[in-house]
Amino acid sequence: MIAIDRFDEAAFAIMQQAAIDIPEDYRLGIRSMVDGETQDLSSFVLKTMLDNWEAASGDRRPMCADTGLPRYYIKVGNDASIEGGFVALERALRHATARATQEVPLRPNRVHPLWRTDSNNNVGINAPEVEWSFEPNVDWVDVTTVHKGGLFGTDYRMLFPGDGIDGIKRFYLDTLVAFGKRGLCCQPAIIGVGLGGSKDTCMQLGKQAACLRTVGDRNPDSKIADLELELKDMANNIGMGPMGFVGSSMAVDCHIEVGYTHTGGMPISVHTFCLSSRRATARVHADGKIEYRTDPRWFTPYMRRDTVDWSAS
Repeated sequence: MIAIDRFDEAAFAIMQQAAIDIPEDYRLGIRSMVDGETQDLSSFVLKTMLDNWEAASGDRRPMCADTGLPRYYIKVGNDASIEGGFVALERALRHATARATQEVPLRPNRVHPLWRTDSNNNVGINAPEVEWSFEPNVDWVDVTTVHKGGLFGTDYRMLFPGDGIDGIKRFYLDTLVAFGKRGLCCQPAIIGVGLGGSKDTCMQLGKQAACLRTVGDRNPDSKIADLELELKDMANNIGMGPMGFVGSSMAVDCHIEVGYTHTGGMPISVHTFCLSSRRATARVHADGKIEYRTDPRWFTPYMRRDTVDWSAS
């Protein structure tokens, strides 16, 4: 049985890591864009971003003044046992969020939507969000935190089967142009596209695609992988660079996740994970050992299964 205090430790540690340290895959993606950016101002902005991240890591302070909305993604091994159960785990996550808000510190962004009540700790009704998934034949628990901006950079539309791939591309481009012109995302961004499912599932898939896959990771479906690369290239050829300046650095990468949907529809959501690509994961083993990483490894073959029964073969 995993002692609950291991989750207190792990959750606080990844809260701190996510706020301060840019994941290496994203940092390398930005460095590669510096060489390809032909516009002087956009190139300057990219280099300044890299300098800012170095300063944040060196000073051990958050890389952005707006530390986003902390949330968690929990992958539970089917054979895992947790002291106090899932209620105790959720309490540990809320406690770690409140502690990190004071000690990292994180900006207390969470308020009541009507009364604007601020508890000054990023904890409240349905906050922070916790999403769950499960994994067969293992006894560990993965705890991932993502600090994503909570105001802009997301859009949704119900397309129809007749719209096809061309309709997907049209909505995708329209969305990115609108984001760029109106300052609704902080690019270069990891762009996540959710296709299918019900409306709420479609939104979840798009956000997870943006936040829980690393730069360079491709969907295992080869045709979807090709579409990911095509959409990334399209984003970098609409004339927008970092922070909305003229350039060719809109997207560090594009990830697509799909879910089976209603036969009459083809819902799509587009999400941008901003230049403060804040994510970190801790794997808590059955013996209490904790391993830290920046690749959430969220989309396992089990999560993408399309059959009634599950077989690893």
